[in-house]
This record gives sequence, structure tokens and C-alpha cells, in this order.
Amino acid sequence: MTSMYFTEEHNLFRKSLQDFLKKEVVPHIDDWEKSGEIDKSVWLKFGEMGFLGINYPEAYGGLDLDLFYTVVLLEELQKINSGGFAAAVWAHVYLAMTHLNAEGDEAIKEKYLAPSVSGEKIGCLCITEPFGGSDVAGMRTTAVKKGDSYVINGSKTFITNGVYSDYLVVAAKTTPELGNKGISIFVVDRASKGLSATKLHKLGWNASDTGEIAFDNVVIPESNLLGKENQGFNYIMQHFALERLIMGINAHARAEFALEYARQYMSERTAFGKTIDKFQALRHKMVELYADLDINKNYNYTVANALNKGEYVVKEATISKLKSTKMADDVIYNCLQFLGGYGYMEEYPMARMFRDSRLGPIGGGTSEILREILSKIIIDKKEYKPAT
Repeated sequence: MTSMYFTEEHNLFRKSLQDFLKKEVVPHIDDWEKSGEIDKSVWLKFGEMGFLGINYPEAYGGLDLDLFYTVVLLEELQKINSGGFAAAVWAHVYLAMTHLNAEGDEAIKEKYLAPSVSGEKIGCLCITEPFGGSDVAGMRTTAVKKGDSYVINGSKTFITNGVYSDYLVVAAKTTPELGNKGISIFVVDRASKGLSATKLHKLGWNASDTGEIAFDNVVIPESNLLGKENQGFNYIMQHFALERLIMGINAHARAEFALEYARQYMSERTAFGKTIDKFQALRHKMVELYADLDINKNYNYTVANALNKGEYVVKEATISKLKSTKMADDVIYNCLQFLGGYGYMEEYPMARMFRDSRLGPIGGGTSEILREILSKIIIDKKEYKPAT
């Protein structure tokens, strides 16, 4: 079935991106997976091609294209089989840069957003804390106003691009007594005195640098405040819809890649005188997994279309992430089984995919938290509204 959401221009963009990734990224993935560090030069190449500014204003070097170009980018990044590299890109483009674009003033956009689009500066988003995982309202990091500056103290953890990025978008409490109504968002330069980062070692996503960040009396100018003071929680919640949809799209894309790889393998692998794709138990399992994938993929496209039209899709995006990441884990688990012993070997792509996919139901809000959010929306009839 031809998707109603992709035009010929989208398809040409996809082909251009595929060619670029094959030439500039794929040959280096294994090295980056081993070193845990992505060569900075590739960011500039991404920037030159316009891939970092797909949906950002032309005034800052972006292309100002619709959301389905972003869908193409996310899907193709999953097919190079490095969840870490893909995460480094989308964490920069759709976590850090989203806040710069939505809440930053003109000076911030000139200083941080424009070079982010070109690949000269890479960013990260710092929300999660060692004591507060998915509990955004429970954060302890503070930003105290002193004259025309803010002084930040606290820590963040599990931050993608947290070690090698050039700037950090940081959530901190400016009025702690107000709880989640006292959170603000700031942009902080990596070179700021008192800021330090420790690299964390992970089960998967090995190409990306994940860090724990410490802020020890980090002084930043008042002008580095993004948006309005004490409105940070609303900003975070509003952008979570995009983040969750991104992780849902990532999930269906990696599941699709895994199924296609397994299908090709099964068409070539023989046992008892025939290829294993002729065995009923395996054939039926394969199509069951494909059906689950197809349902999730088309749901995700529907949500992307609604978000592209400006609709507030916090419920739908939450469902996207919850269901798609579970589906991807199930698909990849079974695809590894289809490969038998070879699925367990590092020379084959399924072992890495198995590790990388497992973060899906954890990052960007655990599945347990998402179920509770949906319970509040569906059962308690709680309404979430856009930030004003």
C-alpha cells in the first residue's frame, strides 16, 4: 500500500539521504561503536546537506519542510544499525534544537540555533536527574538569580550527547517552592566554569556519548533563559509529544529493518533440504510480527500527520511510544531467534539491534510512566494543554 503521506519529493529526499548515509556514515559506524565517540566532521557534512535543519526556519539555515521529511530522516537513521548514532542525531536536532527554536529569543537563535543547523555546534537536553528519572517535577537542580546572572547547581544523568556536545539545554528550578510550576529552561555553554561531565558505559547505543553532568556554581547570563521564567515544565511537556513520537517512529523503523534482514536470511538459509522460510512455524510467526509492525507504523504516520497540522497530540504520541517500542522489542527478539546461533554473533546485525532496541521502553519516559499518563487522560479525564 502506497502511503498517502509521502510525495515524490519525500521519496527523492529519502534516496539522497540513503546515498549520503551509505557514503559518509556506514563505513565508520563500527569504529564509532567501539570508541563511543562520533567524528565531529560528520556533523558538518550533515549540516551541509541540510539534514540538521529539515524543519527549522530558513532564516537560520533551515529548510522549513514538513514533518514527513523528519519521518524519512528518522527511518533511514534506524536502517544503518546504530541506535547510538541515530540517537546522537535526533537528540541534537529534536531535543536540544527544539527548545532553542521554540523558546529562544533572536540572540539565542543566532548564537546557538544557526550553528546547530550547520553542524558547527552540537547540543544536548538535560532533564533527567540521578534521583528523579521520569519524575520531571521532582528535579533538584536549581538556578538562583543573582543580579543579571543565574547560578546553577545540581546534576543530570543519562544525557545523550552529554560529554561531547558544545552546549546544553538545562532544566532547573528557579522557584523550588512552586514544585513543577517553578522550573525554567536555560542554554549553557560547555566551557562554563564549574560544569563537568562523566561518560557512562551502556548496554547499547554505544556510538553515542551518554553522560552524567555536574553543575557546581555554574554562572550564566540572564539572557540565556529560554522563554519565560517558571514556564519550563509546560515547555517540556509540550515537546514531549514530539520526543515520544520520534521514539515510536524509531521503533517501527528498526523493527522493519530487522524483519527485512531476517526475511532475506531465511530465504537463503537451508535446513532439511529447503530454505527455512518454507517452514510453517517460522512463516506464520514472521507474518504475525509484520502485521504488528504495519499497524504501529501506520498509526505513527497518522499521529505525525496530526502533529504536522499543529494538533496537540500528547495522548496519541504517548500511545505511539508505548506500543511501538514494545512491538520493536518483540520483533527483534524473534528475528534474533530466526537467525539461531548466528543471531547471537556480533558479526551479524541482530545482536546490536537487540541491545539498542531495549532502551526504547526506558528512554523518553518509561513504559510504566506512559501507562500512568494515559490512565490520567483516558480514565481520569485529565486534560493536557499547550504552553502559552
